[in-house]
Formats: sequence, C-alpha cells, structure tokens
Amino acid sequence: MHGWAEVVALAAALPGVEEGTSYGKPAVKMNGRMIAAATAPDAGSFVLHVAVADKEVLMATDPVTFHETDHYRGWPAVLVRYGTPARERIALLLARAWWDRAKVAQRRDYGDRP
Repeated sequence: MHGWAEVVALAAALPGVEEGTSYGKPAVKMNGRMIAAATAPDAGSFVLHVAVADKEVLMATDPVTFHETDHYRGWPAVLVRYGTPARERIALLLARAWWDRAKVAQRRDYGDRP
C-alpha cells in the first residue's frame, strides 16, 4: 500500500463505493458512511473503519502496519501505515468495511462477509 490513490483504487473495485470527504479530507464511502479516509494525524497513514475487537487483533499481530493514537482509542477505526507489505490484508479489511456499511440487498448480492 503506497498511498491514498491505491486505497481509493482498491475501494472503488467494490460495488457502490463513492469518493467523498470526511472532515474536509478525501474519503471513500458506502451509503454515505466512511470506509476509509485520509484523516490520519500524519501523512504516512490513513484511517480504516474496523470493529474495535478486530482493531486490537490487527495492532497486536502487525504493529508495523496498524496502530492508533489516543484520539482513536475506543473507536471502530484503525490507522494504517502506507509502505507496508500488507496490501492483501488491507484489501480484505476494506471489503469488510464495505460489507458492514452495505444494505441488506447489497450484502445479499455480494455474498457472505469477507
């Protein structure tokens, strides 16, 4: 994952994903809800929507890629560093974030949660 353009490209491959903004910065959304955004406190990371329980596992198993600041503690979002070799894992997490924001009919058309 080399930069925001790659995040957008991966997310755009999912049905119904739209580019937009979150707090005035670029974001990708599903049904108006953020999947990922360039709102991280540093330019070397982006914010990805994940369940809090999943975030803890991600940070424990790959702290080079996934981290948080005090601002994100307890929130269903993790910071993802650019430049790590975790592209496939990040693509899976984007698909999960998409599925979590999809409507019932969209989920049915897509299939089981990734």
